[in-house]
Amino acid sequence: MITVDLALRLRAAGLEWTPSSGDRFVIADRDMDADVFVVSELTIDVHEAPTGRLIRFNGTTEWALDSLEQEAVVWLPYEGQLRDLLGDRFRRLEPVGDGFAVVTEVAGREVREIDTDAERAYARALLSVLAG
Repeated sequence: MITVDLALRLRAAGLEWTPSSGDRFVIADRDMDADVFVVSELTIDVHEAPTGRLIRFNGTTEWALDSLEQEAVVWLPYEGQLRDLLGDRFRRLEPVGDGFAVVTEVAGREVREIDTDAERAYARALLSVLAG
């Protein structure tokens, strides 16, 4: 899983999120960074409000949280989503020692981003693509 820091860097680099079922997210800066939530029609859904998208928590009795604005949560894209976002820039995923390298093409040259986790390597590759 990518880190909250990597997810925040992706958002700051311009990655936009349209929440859909199965997406993972955290509620940052509320001592809840370690709690990963998943959008699901049964328990957590997305509601279009006049002020923007709301992430609604349905049937939550253990804590008082009905809904949050989308900007208050941090999307943690998973490996397939990150690979899809790389699009035709993605070249390959390679094993490297105890980790992985994602190879992309950026500005006509191959770039390798390495991490101990494949999802994190994909996130780093997407960051380099978004940076141009």
